[in-house]
Amino acid sequence: MRIPMTPRGYKSMREELMRLKSMRSQLANDIEVARGHGDLSENADYDAAKEKSGMVEAKIRDLDAKISQSEVIDPSKLSDYSKVKFGLSVLIEDADSGEERRLSIVGADESNIDKGWISLESPLGKALIGKEVGDLARVKLPGGVKEYEIQEIYLDYEDDSHPETP
Repeated sequence: MRIPMTPRGYKSMREELMRLKSMRSQLANDIEVARGHGDLSENADYDAAKEKSGMVEAKIRDLDAKISQSEVIDPSKLSDYSKVKFGLSVLIEDADSGEERRLSIVGADESNIDKGWISLESPLGKALIGKEVGDLARVKLPGGVKEYEIQEIYLDYEDDSHPETP
């Protein structure tokens, strides 16, 4: 199964993977230092160092798997911005309150609501895909159905690095 990702998300994930891999030698050193503190059965430093190393290795495996399954989709290569698509941004207006929000449709692993990056797999992301300016996107939420009108669809991509697809 391929995981859709923007170039920005791919780059960020690769940087995090490299950062974690660079920690390996220090973590191994921390374990050796803690091992030298005596009886391992009562050595909290050793347990903590082993636990941290295990968590870092698990994260490395997770990132490796996601990167190997990623499909980098570069929104700057799209020729048509008439419909909401993965990687594009959209200005929506709440049909009830009139409140406007700017959102970008991104992969699940790069979503960040504080930055306005919503997952393609989220209820709102799914509702927006394929819509055109003037269309209503209906989102079923626990509190009921919410409607948003598409005001604008555009490319808003501040990262100009375009890594090769893995």
